[in-house]
Amino acid sequence: MSAQLTDTARVQTAASSGPERRVNPFLRAGLLLLALLVVLALPWYIYPPVAMDILAWGLFAISVDLLLGFTGLLSFGHAAFWGMSAYTTGYIATQAGVPFYVAVLGGAVAAMVIAVPTGYLAVRRTGIYFAMVTLAFAQMLYFIANQASAITGGENGLQGIPKTFFGIDQVETDSFYFYYAALPLILLGAFIAWRTVSSPFGRVLLAIRDNPARARALGYDVERYKIMVFVISAGIAGLAGGVFSVSHGFASLQELAWQTSGKVVLITVLGGIGTLWGGPLGAAVVVLLEDQLASSGFEGIGIITGSIFILIVLLFRKGIWGTVADLVTRLRSRGGRNA
Repeated sequence: MSAQLTDTARVQTAASSGPERRVNPFLRAGLLLLALLVVLALPWYIYPPVAMDILAWGLFAISVDLLLGFTGLLSFGHAAFWGMSAYTTGYIATQAGVPFYVAVLGGAVAAMVIAVPTGYLAVRRTGIYFAMVTLAFAQMLYFIANQASAITGGENGLQGIPKTFFGIDQVETDSFYFYYAALPLILLGAFIAWRTVSSPFGRVLLAIRDNPARARALGYDVERYKIMVFVISAGIAGLAGGVFSVSHGFASLQELAWQTSGKVVLITVLGGIGTLWGGPLGAAVVVLLEDQLASSGFEGIGIITGSIFILIVLLFRKGIWGTVADLVTRLRSRGGRNA
């Protein structure tokens, strides 16, 4: 028993380097309250569909950060779960006529189901090999969706996905009210991610990220933990993809394309890896920038977003949120020394 407690203490010590562990509880509560107020006020100042896109992409980035920032696994095929959920959600909503809550949860379950075999094969590799395996699975699903046109609509996509919500016309027809109706699903995904990294399970993930050989020596089944977090991440990505498809009323092959996986990795790195806060922040920057450039008629959107990504990687290695948090920590430490 004492040996097991000693092992747990060692893992907690290894996990103490995680950025989320150093946040003051009162500061964290204040940030959560501020974030909730911003989320609630967002559709009043931004076009509601764009605001919904920010939340969906932000949750998608959180799911990627759960792997990249807290487990050290870079997935280049996370669009598989986003797209699989988008198609499954649309199919359930159009065929069964159930409230979109049920359809989105069904899409998330479908994403988790396909994540089991994908994760089982992918976690046996590390680094670029892990990324390539996930990318291969995503491309395979892209090909299947393109061929199964009777179900997915092929190149035309799955159109006419309804926003069915217990017969409430305001939610089903007005994107402003739909935003608030879908918000609990986004918050549910964010809560699952936060609870995952804040639990003893999350401490083991950080230990695996920092030193997998030592975690394995302490008796932890590294591959099993990786598969579990991979499936959880896929479920969160599925929630985001389902909400996104219902919000837009269609699901297309673009949701499964490799560009989607690349975009969410860009958003995650831009906001800050290993923070959970960085995903929504990076999503806000990218989605708003793309919306403004598209509205102005500018066609080289990728040039601008790519340039920003290069600048962030070169000048702000910790991303927007990580850089700001690090600056605040340094200022507080300097103030403490002066005092």
